[in-house]
Amino acid sequence: MRIAELSRRADVSVPTIKFYLREGLLFPGERTSYNQAQYTEEHVRRLKVIRALIEVGGLSVAATRDVLEKMYAPGMSVIDSAGKAQFALTTPRPVIEDESWERALKETDALLDRLGWQVRASNPARQALASAVATLFRLGQTSQLKLLDEYAAAARRVAEAELALLATETDPDALVESAVIWTVLGDVVFSSLRRFAHEDVAYRSPGDDEERSGEPGGQGGGPTGSGR
Repeated sequence: MRIAELSRRADVSVPTIKFYLREGLLFPGERTSYNQAQYTEEHVRRLKVIRALIEVGGLSVAATRDVLEKMYAPGMSVIDSAGKAQFALTTPRPVIEDESWERALKETDALLDRLGWQVRASNPARQALASAVATLFRLGQTSQLKLLDEYAAAARRVAEAELALLATETDPDALVESAVIWTVLGDVVFSSLRRFAHEDVAYRSPGDDEERSGEPGGQGGGPTGSGR
């Protein structure tokens, strides 16, 4: 197919496709003349992955390039490709190495030990979680740490369901793509559902006699139902 058809099939404008080609996100098509090239279904698939990473996941072009390089690295197993790509999806956060940071690292490691999870020390999510916990320490919100095990239990159930679904995919490339795309979209979906649940639980809480107007949750419930 030519670039116009590729644009239509992937729902990506021609100028954007050319930009992705220049930036190395999309591999070149097969040249048929000086200014013409033919593209394949692989280009359509790659463009859909790029869209998910940039438009929904909010990744920069550089971060997307890094993820794609790890996804499609030659000579790697499906598990290693998916794992490296998922690591690249976690944006490192600045670390303030103070007492709260040290406490947070210990809290994070204690949680992983308590759960018995097999997690590599190099997993960037360890630093991301520790950064969040350190912020709780600095804000004096330590009671929130009681929720870590609840979050972990929910995350475990979600991860098991996701991997069970991915296991039905027989195409290795499609498996890696699905794993990475759902890592991005799953974060958005789970966060949205959590906010829905906050509003619903707050609305149904007994003893809340505030007048509610309009839709459940009034002007928008948060974790404590505020905003009404």
